[in-house]
Amino acid sequence: MKAVIYHGPGQIGYEEVDKPQRQFPTDAIVKVTKTTICGTDLHIIKGDVPEVTNGRILGHEGIGIIESVGDSVSHFKPGDKVIISCITSCGSCRYCKRALPAHCEDGGWILGHLIDGTQAEYVRIPHADNSLYLIPDGVDDESALMLSDILPTGFEIGVLNGQVKPGDSVAFVGAGPVGMAAMMTSQFYSPAQIIMIDVDDNRLEVAKRFGASHTINPLREDVNQVIGQLTHGDGVDVAVECVGVSKTFDICQQIVSKGGHLANVGVHGQSVDLQLQDLWIKNVTITTGLVNAISTPMLLKSLATQRVEASKLVTHTFTFDEFLTAYKVFTNAAQEKAMKVVIEAK
Repeated sequence: MKAVIYHGPGQIGYEEVDKPQRQFPTDAIVKVTKTTICGTDLHIIKGDVPEVTNGRILGHEGIGIIESVGDSVSHFKPGDKVIISCITSCGSCRYCKRALPAHCEDGGWILGHLIDGTQAEYVRIPHADNSLYLIPDGVDDESALMLSDILPTGFEIGVLNGQVKPGDSVAFVGAGPVGMAAMMTSQFYSPAQIIMIDVDDNRLEVAKRFGASHTINPLREDVNQVIGQLTHGDGVDVAVECVGVSKTFDICQQIVSKGGHLANVGVHGQSVDLQLQDLWIKNVTITTGLVNAISTPMLLKSLATQRVEASKLVTHTFTFDEFLTAYKVFTNAAQEKAMKVVIEAK
């Protein structure tokens, strides 16, 4: 089969590799029908995730058809159409029992990280019973694919950690795919103001279509001044960092209100400057986290009833033999007006 292979910082290839085989009775082999590229994959390629080794197949998102299952897999069978979760859960370790499968002792975020991932024609899924989800009738492929990672990430780490409530003012810093996912799912809780902050005017326009009540471009506007005007000088109740760089984290520190929440969603490859001397006296709560994906069943119901139209996040579609082109487009998202790219089997 062919797959996207990481060869160290700045180097990937689309190459012929061995098809994966089941290693444990709890494994499933899935034929990948559609996958995508995540900002985390770009962090890996930049060298921000040094534990990813030369030769690793990238990718932690996908949907597909189960080809085979181990003897201990009881919930799935060959031919089932499934969502591949970005989080692998054994279901029985101390972290899984605490509803923290992100830190599963035999899983967590391992696909495309510590074991071979989904940017391939086939992928081995450990602990399949706890790490796959059947795609119900009424949910289109592109929407289901968004449930692999960005929807639960934006919802759990941005919206739930940020404790968004009815009537809140909520600012999202970064209008990329996960920022959009967080903004879309925040509307479950009817915030009064949904503010999207980004330097890309195209993405700000998309944010308006997805429900933003206000947009701010820091290249042209003073973010603190505009936020002050919108919130009568209070700042936002919830500031959600969705990029993973020091500058965007700093914006969140500046605009969060007294008693507010700063929810960090972005993947940071370098340290940030924590303004604790200003935040402590404001009773600000700061949260971080890696998605647990325990909200996936609930979000799947929301997709089935079209409460969330996740497929609108998809802007480009490629075939597997165009993987490297897809990476170029996603890496240059602003110029290409790309949000989420889908790579599908022929």
